[in-house]
Amino acid sequence: MSGDPALEDPDLLRRLLRAKDRMDAASHEAWPVPRLAEVSGVSEAHFARCFKQAFGVPPHRYLLTRRIERATALLRDTGQPITDIAFQTGWGSLGTFGRTFRDITGESPGEVRARAQAAAHQLDRVPACIVSAANRPDLTTAVSEKRRREADAINPTCNNQEIQR
Repeated sequence: MSGDPALEDPDLLRRLLRAKDRMDAASHEAWPVPRLAEVSGVSEAHFARCFKQAFGVPPHRYLLTRRIERATALLRDTGQPITDIAFQTGWGSLGTFGRTFRDITGESPGEVRARAQAAAHQLDRVPACIVSAANRPDLTTAVSEKRRREADAINPTCNNQEIQR
C-alpha cells in the first residue's frame, strides 16, 4: 500500500472528482473548502488533504488555474472589456484579478489580449483543445509564495528577525 487514501479508494476518488467537476462547471462561483467537502461528502480536512494528494494541487490553486484559464480564453477569443471578464470569471475586483493574472501568467490581461490578437492568424489550423492546453497556467507554487520569493530576491538582506524587532 502506498498510504495514499485518495488514490486507493475508488469511492473517495469519485467524490473528489465530483467536487472537481463542480469547480470546472462553475469556476466563477466561490468554492470554499467547506462547500467542496459538502459536495464530496467528507470532512473539510480530509477533503483538502485528499484533493491535493489526488490532483497534485490544493483546491484553491486548482480553482485559480481554472479561472485564469477561462479569463485567458475570453481575452483571446472575445472583445469583452477586461473588467467584464474579471467579474465574469469570479474575481471580486479588477485589481485582484490583474495582480493575480500577472503573478500567474507573467503578463497583464491587456498584454495577453494584444499578443493573442497579433498571433490569431497563426493558430487558425490548431484545434482549440490544443491551444487551451498549451495556454494552461502552471500553478505549482502558491501565488503568495511566489511573491515572497520575488521580494526576497529584491531585498535579500531583509529577513524575518529584522522585521520582528
